Amino acid sequence: MGFAVIVGAMLAAGTEIANEWLKLLLGFLTGFALTGASMAINDYYDREIDAINEPQRPIPSGAVTPNQALVFAAALTIVGLLAAFATNLECLALAILSWIISVSYVTFGKRTGLFGNFLVSTCVSMPFVYGNFVVKRLNLAVFLFAAMAFLSNTGREITKGIVDVEGDRTKNIKTLAVRFGVKIAALTAAFFYVIAVALSPLPIILGLVSIWYIPFVLITDFGLVFSSASLLRDYSKGNAKRVKNMVLVWFFFGLLAFIFGAL
Repeated sequence: MGFAVIVGAMLAAGTEIANEWLKLLLGFLTGFALTGASMAINDYYDREIDAINEPQRPIPSGAVTPNQALVFAAALTIVGLLAAFATNLECLALAILSWIISVSYVTFGKRTGLFGNFLVSTCVSMPFVYGNFVVKRLNLAVFLFAAMAFLSNTGREITKGIVDVEGDRTKNIKTLAVRFGVKIAALTAAFFYVIAVALSPLPIILGLVSIWYIPFVLITDFGLVFSSASLLRDYSKGNAKRVKNMVLVWFFFGLLAFIFGAL
């Protein structure tokens, strides 16, 4: 997420970004710390579910106590908000909003299913927009990329629901997989992946990025289409977990697409 802030700033400022190195460092720190805080809070609230779905994770495995997780989350929150304040007031406001959204997800939004997925995807796409405010410029390419990140991450969140369906069902978390079955969840996840792919030609068509965007985005697009086909062919827990992990690789190439597209 810290890296995503830098990508958003690069798209907004182009080659002039070198003059903003201190703000970039602060922006990276904000995205990194606040995301870490939300993950620690998530682990705290999910400790009983993780004991079923992911018993090797820090809290259920006993490596970290619940109270230690909360203290760690508080420390990261303070660091992230101080870095945002040191950047500018617009960034501080956006950082606070992002933190509220992420905490809303882990405390109650997760149990709502698809709405909860949207909350997570908002937090994932927000750093790209945040990068615009770091350098105080707005760029349409950033908002297109944020939209693609939102859509593809929603697909990944739904895929995660297939992986966690057993634990989620015991805790009455109303994911699509719990409410409508894993087949419908797989179809819906694939739909979001494909819509994200459909948006990907727009930045080059509109002349918002350079041709160096193309090879990297092609890898991302192929990967998301391949992952969708794999999930539709086999929506078992094991394959859904593989797809969930593969999608992170395609996200990375998507980041590279926009970095090189900004050059």
